[in-house]
Amino acid sequence: MVERITVRRALMSVHDRSGIVEFARALIDAGAEIISSGGTANELRSAGLTVRDVAEVTGSPEMLDGRVKTLHPAIHGGVLADRSNPDHMRTLEERGIAPIDLVVCNLYPFDSQVDAGTPEHQAVELIDVGGPTMVRAAAKNFRSVGVVTDPGDYPLVALEVRAGGLTADTRRRLAAKAFRRLSAYDSAIADKLAGPGFGERITLAGGRIRTLRYGENPHQTAAIYRLGGQPRGVASGEQLQGKELSFINYLDLDAAFRLASAFDEPAAVIIKHTNPCGVAIAADLAEAYRLAFECDPRSAFGGVVGLNRPLTAAVAEQMGDVFLECIVAPGYDDDAREALAKKRNLRLIELPVQRWLPDLVDIRSVTGGLLVQTPDPTDEVRDAMQVVTKRKPSDAEWDDLLFAWTVCSHVKSNAIVLANMRQAVGVGAGQMSRVEAMEIAITRAGDRAKGSVAASDAFFPFGDSVERAGQAGVAAVIQPGGSVRDEESIAAADAAEMAMVFTGHRHFRH
Repeated sequence: MVERITVRRALMSVHDRSGIVEFARALIDAGAEIISSGGTANELRSAGLTVRDVAEVTGSPEMLDGRVKTLHPAIHGGVLADRSNPDHMRTLEERGIAPIDLVVCNLYPFDSQVDAGTPEHQAVELIDVGGPTMVRAAAKNFRSVGVVTDPGDYPLVALEVRAGGLTADTRRRLAAKAFRRLSAYDSAIADKLAGPGFGERITLAGGRIRTLRYGENPHQTAAIYRLGGQPRGVASGEQLQGKELSFINYLDLDAAFRLASAFDEPAAVIIKHTNPCGVAIAADLAEAYRLAFECDPRSAFGGVVGLNRPLTAAVAEQMGDVFLECIVAPGYDDDAREALAKKRNLRLIELPVQRWLPDLVDIRSVTGGLLVQTPDPTDEVRDAMQVVTKRKPSDAEWDDLLFAWTVCSHVKSNAIVLANMRQAVGVGAGQMSRVEAMEIAITRAGDRAKGSVAASDAFFPFGDSVERAGQAGVAAVIQPGGSVRDEESIAAADAAEMAMVFTGHRHFRH
């Protein structure tokens, strides 16, 4: 492969025109001829640059409302010819086709402008044909041709062109980047046309946001990617201050963001190792945070906070000298920013509240494969639930049961959550035995267990967990039901004069 190629002719067709004028000017100054058409050509000419039309090169005007412009041998022959193959070069000469040394193209924004609600006829018109074809041709022929699909690469390419030509290493890297871009683009189109459901193949396409300092442990390398074209979730959050986010920070931020977004009323969440150690909703955010911190102050040390309202100075004041890793909130007022700026290492992430949408899927890796599932909805309604005990919950208990049920669905299994007055007072997470999860939640609640309600993410296999809850003074229990020993749990609840509700749905979270 030739170490450097001189760029004598460059084909430019871009939708994102940022930096294109300066880049074209640099190429022209280095002696290159620019070929272009449509909006790109108009942009360059408006800046006083000399541009040769694609139609002049092909001898054929564009047709079908612009669908056919560059799909012509005079273009693709110039891009695809292997400069080291005498037969290729002789063919070009016989047909009067000049080689094209550089293709600069970014595509119609299908993946960033089309979502689940876009009508199909509009989506189809955003499918680029000529652009991907040019990019693929140039990337295939990277031994002879350069291809640029990202405006961020313009400065480097311009520098190399001025220094004598595009290097082999740069051409190879740009070709790999182009093929990845095409893969992501085609994946977005396929997903739109296929609709919901699991097809026979899955393609994950996303852009790297950044490499991380390391993974879960210092000896592991890591990076974060944004999947799809629509910015959503923690991957799209804006960091306002603090140290670089780590792999574990992102996991905890995601857990905090998901749970805080599950509530309509002002809510505060404190996460440790992806599990909530404090959750509360209240009439105002400051009170919600106070109650969330009160749940388990010791575990809150080094925690990640999630809020579903803009963070105010009153909340920032409560955070005081507590060591926190990160905060994710839909906004921060100026006084809060000023107060939190004193904690220079504290990461502040701004991210609008987002309920999980049906088109999102959960993806987990296993050795040699991927597990893919639809998201777990946690918005069951009270009318769909069944009271199975003699005593029915009071209205206040119902409020706490529904609150605890939502929180429990965000706790790693086996999971038990005790709550009172819409405040989590004890959490038992990730235990191998459900009764042990209950005992941990009761221990953490202490005296607050009396009069609280308990939520279990899955059914009780025996009556022992309910008996233990009754001994601690728990007033009501919510669980999916469905065990062959449900009657044992119901009997234990009746014996303790507790109310028990079956939801009919479990919320395992592994």
